[in-house]
Amino acid sequence: TNISDCFKFVLENYFCELSIFNLANLQFTEEKLGQAEKTELDAHLENLLSKAECTKLWTEKIMKQTEVLLQPNPNARIEEFVYEKLDRKAPSRMNNPELLGQYMIDAGNEFGPGTAYGNALIKCGETQKRIGTADRELIQTSAINFLTPLRNFIEGDYKTITKERKLLQNKRLDLDAAKTRLKKAKVAEARAASEQEVRITQSEFDRQAEITRLLLEGISSTHAHHLRCLNDFVEAQMTYYAQCYQYMLDLQKQLGSFPSTFLSNNNQSSTTPVQSVSTPSVLASASASLPSVSNSVVTSGLSELKSSSGSRKARVLYDYDAANSSELSLLADEVITVYSIPGMDSDWLMGERGNQKGKVPITYLELLN
Repeated sequence: TNISDCFKFVLENYFCELSIFNLANLQFTEEKLGQAEKTELDAHLENLLSKAECTKLWTEKIMKQTEVLLQPNPNARIEEFVYEKLDRKAPSRMNNPELLGQYMIDAGNEFGPGTAYGNALIKCGETQKRIGTADRELIQTSAINFLTPLRNFIEGDYKTITKERKLLQNKRLDLDAAKTRLKKAKVAEARAASEQEVRITQSEFDRQAEITRLLLEGISSTHAHHLRCLNDFVEAQMTYYAQCYQYMLDLQKQLGSFPSTFLSNNNQSSTTPVQSVSTPSVLASASASLPSVSNSVVTSGLSELKSSSGSRKARVLYDYDAANSSELSLLADEVITVYSIPGMDSDWLMGERGNQKGKVPITYLELLN
């Protein structure tokens, strides 16, 4: 008997809940068809809901595009996502700048560190690897300070808001269904029961509306938090680009006038106009310290020196270690005497420093007037 009564009680509750569910669905359908009245939310709550949806939409877009910016390779992003879901650390691999830098260094060693091209490749490769390290630091800092808070909002706070919003929608449907039953009640007893049901559902709806409102008002705090995260992201980018600029500035100082001399060695002249670029004063002052060499001056000076038996003074742009006894080792910024001899390779000149003499690569020199 007890088992039978329990079974009967469960069935009654099940069909009661099913009936309420069907009534709610019926109410929703009738509202969509314009056949039933709908309790409207107050304007303030509607505005909060709209603000939350807008925040969620743009937060997702910004987060996804930031991930693309930091890691352009979609396969790498998928791999990182899988490892994250498996709660495992992704294997460390070289990024693109580091890989390019390693190729340059390997090529420079293969061609010979003592050659102009080999030496330049090694220096460029080392700089690329430094940029790769800075890029890795940018990704790590941005992930912690920017992407993680955005993701926490999407996967945490907004999910809670969505859950409470659905509950509010159900409470509203229950309230409207109760109001509809009250209107249709004919008997006094039925009206009394319907009025009691309306009071209860109205109270539950008001309570749920207040809970949802309090959660939605937290969106303003979310915006303030995301603003701080955005400042951290901008600071990380600023540090990254400043590092890259400084690395390239140092590299340019090491390479000196290599591009101009390279063109002159191949009997070519640059016809591409140099565009005027407006830069901040700090960059302009840094650039002012770089050696400025005119292509035409270098080309004409080398041509005259090659065709004559005279000599010229030249400033050494950066250090050079002699590969053998026929070459002359050089120190950056020293001034030596250079001249050409018949049959010498076009990439080399004879250099003299006191009693020392030997071949020196043209790309390491800046001819003085």
